[in-house]
Amino acid sequence: MENRYPFPIPFGWFCVGYPEDFTTQPKALYYFGRHLVAWRDAEGVAHLQDAFCPHLGAHLGHGATVDGCEIVCPFHGWRYDGAGTNTSIPYSERVNRKARIRTLPALERNGMVLAWYHPDDEAPMWDVPEVPELAGHEDWSPVMRTEYAIDASVQEMAENSVDSAHFRYVHNTAEVPELEEYTTGFPEAVMRSTQKFPTPRGVMEGRIDTHAWGPGISLINFSGIVDTVNYACTTPIEADRCIVRFNFVFRTMGDEKTTRNVGRAFVAEVDKQVKEDRPIWEHKAHLVRPALADNDGPFMKFRAWAAQFYAEPVGDERLVYPPPFWPDRLDDAPAKATASARYTDLESPPS
Repeated sequence: MENRYPFPIPFGWFCVGYPEDFTTQPKALYYFGRHLVAWRDAEGVAHLQDAFCPHLGAHLGHGATVDGCEIVCPFHGWRYDGAGTNTSIPYSERVNRKARIRTLPALERNGMVLAWYHPDDEAPMWDVPEVPELAGHEDWSPVMRTEYAIDASVQEMAENSVDSAHFRYVHNTAEVPELEEYTTGFPEAVMRSTQKFPTPRGVMEGRIDTHAWGPGISLINFSGIVDTVNYACTTPIEADRCIVRFNFVFRTMGDEKTTRNVGRAFVAEVDKQVKEDRPIWEHKAHLVRPALADNDGPFMKFRAWAAQFYAEPVGDERLVYPPPFWPDRLDDAPAKATASARYTDLESPPS
């Protein structure tokens, strides 16, 4: 079967869950095209490791236990520490020094668990900054979350960030963001834009400013109607499928109820736009040489930035990469698109 995209899974920091997902009961996960196991040791440290015991292949996410700071295989009781080293074999006086479990660097930051993925196990190449607004600051609301699984690559979805024109035709907005700045480096990219928001009291000037750290994490600041921060995390499940997690906080507006209602309305609008984008992402072909208009956004500059995060070869055998044929999705269109979103308001989840 031909590849869906010319590019593989990128490297970088990616969200692999929230702190409550990592407990002393090991849990099976699947990201980066790999079976993984998530667990938390007795000292509270979160770990993410390859799932299969190197002894005889038992999946540690199904039946393993945690004893102190070690994970114990359910098949033969072999034990491994947080670095993946075999520490004990209960029916042997010796350990197996070659029996190591591949371990992904993980850290808890900004209210989520982040893991560093690199196909060649290279060490992390940059840090992830703290976001004060997500740390329970009194001037900002509790976090509201949405989550989507989408059959598209990280890069293909992120290309929307420089595509201002699609807001008019996919999302039916009267105004589109006006790009003021798009600066790229390694690993960061910064986009600054103005936005006119129509309101019952007339048009209000606002801004959408985005700061990305690699392909997996973006901090999006909205200002105008209500100051909003969206910590957007996109994680590859496979090269052609990913999970998107949005984490919203809003500057308090005087009372809790007003802030919550305005925040929920904002989240609902973003949720609607994701549902409109989804059938485009899942059905579009990737064109290596798109036929661009003179007023299109900096697509090729974005692609050059994204290309820095591929350690494996990027395909060059074709110019057009069409999607799979999905008969059950032929009727999808932006006007009636649906997406399965998990909504979480951390203070009082909706019933």
